[in-house]
Amino acid sequence: MDAMSISRSGLNVEWQRLQVIATNIANMNTTRTADGSAYVAQRLVSGPIADFASMIGENPSNKDATNENGVMVYQISTANAGTRQVYDPNHPHADESGFVTFPAISQAEEMSLMIKTQRAYEANLVALSAAQQMYSAALQVGR
Repeated sequence: MDAMSISRSGLNVEWQRLQVIATNIANMNTTRTADGSAYVAQRLVSGPIADFASMIGENPSNKDATNENGVMVYQISTANAGTRQVYDPNHPHADESGFVTFPAISQAEEMSLMIKTQRAYEANLVALSAAQQMYSAALQVGR
């Protein structure tokens, strides 16, 4: 059942990546967060369960991982996109010069990442289905 657990871990990571991308798109015009600053784009950092965690000596954030194979989410970090200034003196969050600070999130880039992530998710579904078919066929041989 190892192939199935690897595919399931990939599905979980790609689903979480889709959520982060959707959050970035939803907040691309957010000028204020709870701390008063503009929203900053986020990226999901993932990697193999066993190899990377042992190399850096960190305890992974995915506590429910029970196998040693597959992938996992290590963290959600801020992207280095920065901010963009838009001149809009009538905006309620404009500074004394009339500029409003928005996150520098590219909708085209986020949508490209979303499509890439969707393809990775679909590939994991296909791999999971193939593993299920192989295990089912193996059970049929044993009859």
